[in-house]
Amino acid sequence: MTWQSPIAPGLSWYQDSVAERPTYDALDGSVSTDVAIIGGGFTGLQAAYNLAKRGVSTVLIEAGRFGDGASGRNGGQLGSGQRAWPDELEPEIGYERSRALFDMAENAKRYLLDFCETHGIDMDYLPGQMNVAHKPGHEDDYRRVADLLADRYDYPHVSFMNRAETAERLGSTRYHYGVRDAGTGHIHPLKLLIGLARVAAEAGARLCEMTPAKNLTQAAGKTLIETPRGTITADRVLLAANAHIGNLEKETASHVMPIRSFIGATVPLDQHPEILPGSEAVADSRFVVRYFRKSRDGRLLFGGREAYTADSPRDMSKHIRRQIAEIYPALKEIEITHAWGGSVGITMPRKPFVREVMPGVTSIAGYSGHGVMLSNYSGKMYADLIAGNASELDLYKELKIPPFPGGARFRSPLLFLALTWYALRDRF
Repeated sequence: MTWQSPIAPGLSWYQDSVAERPTYDALDGSVSTDVAIIGGGFTGLQAAYNLAKRGVSTVLIEAGRFGDGASGRNGGQLGSGQRAWPDELEPEIGYERSRALFDMAENAKRYLLDFCETHGIDMDYLPGQMNVAHKPGHEDDYRRVADLLADRYDYPHVSFMNRAETAERLGSTRYHYGVRDAGTGHIHPLKLLIGLARVAAEAGARLCEMTPAKNLTQAAGKTLIETPRGTITADRVLLAANAHIGNLEKETASHVMPIRSFIGATVPLDQHPEILPGSEAVADSRFVVRYFRKSRDGRLLFGGREAYTADSPRDMSKHIRRQIAEIYPALKEIEITHAWGGSVGITMPRKPFVREVMPGVTSIAGYSGHGVMLSNYSGKMYADLIAGNASELDLYKELKIPPFPGGARFRSPLLFLALTWYALRDRF
């Protein structure tokens, strides 16, 4: 029987393309542990694996099934660096910190690829990623990024694409130019997540699905996590719920906003070999980013429509098909076999939120659409920190992440107005 997630609309192609997901028992009874983890996405599961393999007793709880959240339903792109390009970060935080963050992301990329090779996880990795311009006015910026990465960041894999090359590699004349990154790629995120959960359980972590955290309290130097059928008493806690933090912890909730993002999968593009002939992934320059790629079996996986509320459209396919047709008019009648959505956690500056929000309680969230490899590595970095080893996680802790204005009552309407303005600006 196909599982329909209560927290995310639609049946994803990812879910339909894998065998039935393994299940893990809900927590039943009360337990004590060294580290408790709330959230079973990439961050939480990587932390659980890396802690358990060191002999740290670890209990992880997930409100739904592993893969229901953004880790199992996202666009699958492994963009290099942080979400902002170095030319944006350098003026804000300086070259040394910007370079350290870029190097961290490269470490994250190598870690993820090595992790999957070591543990025999086939995540359908395909090489190549392109960023393309939907407006003609920033050609010099794109050229400068390629030069900057090669000259100052020792990353020679990004090359500028003129209009002709951009059209040839996309199979569309909709975009003006772009950059191509030959040093990264894209994946099937649910295959990665299923394999990661298996590896974490084999390492000795206790994994519990269908176990929402109801309340956090502290007493006698311990943190107590109330669940529907038991309590977890932990020395340390990792909050890795990202967009699904809800009202569990107020500081994270004030800094990390959930927005809805939607993806559609078409039938295989056997009749359209001109579309993405190199099978690279693509993200464009809109503030409300459109991102797309071909799956290993040749489907177009297209995302881009966002909603800045908790609501989901009744017909996701209609909106997705309209956006596809703007880029690929020949696909205006293409069959969309799957359409799905889910919540993504964003922060005001689009940088991860990492903070000790209570004594012994660390929150890691807000990857802002750039989290596939960074979330995996953040879980590993957290485990390094707990084990007393040097951890690059401090680079994120040092970032200034302001809360969203408006408080719990007004932040969603204010964000809706602001991002609707940016979405309108994308059109002109």
